[in-house]
Amino acid sequence: MSHVSQASVTTPDGEPTPLVPTTYGEVKGWFSAYDQVLFDWFLTRQNSGEGQPGDLLELGAFMGKSAIFLGRYLRPGEEFTVCDLFDSPATDDFNVAENRSSYPTLTRRGFETNYLAFHEALPTLIQAPTSVVADRVKPTSCRFVHVDASHLYEHVVTDIASSQLVATPDAVVVFDDYRSEHCPGVAAAVWTAVVTGGLHPICVSASKLYA
Repeated sequence: MSHVSQASVTTPDGEPTPLVPTTYGEVKGWFSAYDQVLFDWFLTRQNSGEGQPGDLLELGAFMGKSAIFLGRYLRPGEEFTVCDLFDSPATDDFNVAENRSSYPTLTRRGFETNYLAFHEALPTLIQAPTSVVADRVKPTSCRFVHVDASHLYEHVVTDIASSQLVATPDAVVVFDDYRSEHCPGVAAAVWTAVVTGGLHPICVSASKLYA
């Protein structure tokens, strides 16, 4: 697919439209080359041979860097769902503060612009708290789930529970920031789920735990 060159365009209300990336490296976000290799390893094997049936799901998208990568592995008849607040108001004061400090530039239009620079159509977008996912995504339907939303303990607990409800029995579920010093809530929630038997770790990288 050809890419539109980057340009600054102003809408009638005076707001600048997001710049269109011309290369994947121009998309803002945190997705290491190491994790790209691991995503490719799991997703390619799910798609090989007779294939492992199921949809794709991402909780927390920022500007779309990992979603763009995931979209490459979507097969005909499957659905890719992305859930994020984007520029909607957060549900509690702690989440408001987290979004303000970590994701001040995040907008749905920015995500859509980036994604459509590399794919013909958008994934199914849920612009809402990730707590709604269990009600909006079919149970046991997802073969690959990427969880990179809130870093707050109580929200991650909900994301884990939602992931377990929508994942197929042999799905791969990936958790970002499971060991980052600035978000201990993620580690507490993820390792609690491992200890209680809900998650079975497969491998880890510097940023993500694969289970």
